[in-house]
Amino acid sequence: MGSEPLRLVVVEDSMLLREGLVRLFSEAGYVTAGAFGDAADIVDRVRDARADVAVLDVRLPPSFRDEGVRAALALRAALPDLGILVLSQYVETVYARELLAGGGGVGYLLKDRVTSLDDFTDAVRRVSERGTVLDPQVVSRMLVTAPDPVAMLTPRERDVLELMAEGRTNASIAAKLFIGVGAVEKNVRAIFVKLGLEESTNDHRRVIAVLRYLERR
Repeated sequence: MGSEPLRLVVVEDSMLLREGLVRLFSEAGYVTAGAFGDAADIVDRVRDARADVAVLDVRLPPSFRDEGVRAALALRAALPDLGILVLSQYVETVYARELLAGGGGVGYLLKDRVTSLDDFTDAVRRVSERGTVLDPQVVSRMLVTAPDPVAMLTPRERDVLELMAEGRTNASIAAKLFIGVGAVEKNVRAIFVKLGLEESTNDHRRVIAVLRYLERR
């Protein structure tokens, strides 16, 4: 992308929210190349818009069930380099797992918990860079529903894993838990051993590995 601004497509049935997102992204320096109230022909629309990121509501017309998720999955299959940020009013881990199965470049945020505009626009940037952005409530619910391997973790390892899944760095985890970075690194190593995952020096890749493991369960 170089110095070019991010190009976005917004898919949101509420006209007020849709227009609000367009204004927000404009203020952040992003270009909204398309704003739609439904997901009809979404692959062609996004391709024609030459978008870097698609921001979609989970529930769209006509049934307001899972049209947004199905559209996101279709976009992942057709445009694998596209970043996808899904917005939802509810914690729906089934949808989150489906999206995360494809790897990075995905975000899943709860609308009511998006309270910081800076954090929200940063989430768009992160998914455009193949990062993963998950609402903490979604992470917690996924961990609660995971079986024995996660249950084997100590309380501290579980805390670290939850923060890892949110996309935090070791330094950020240390600050959040008021422990040293060395202690975080020790817990990370233990987590990978217990979950049967290979260690990685790349923070993004390790989060994806953990989330893929949870999705397979």
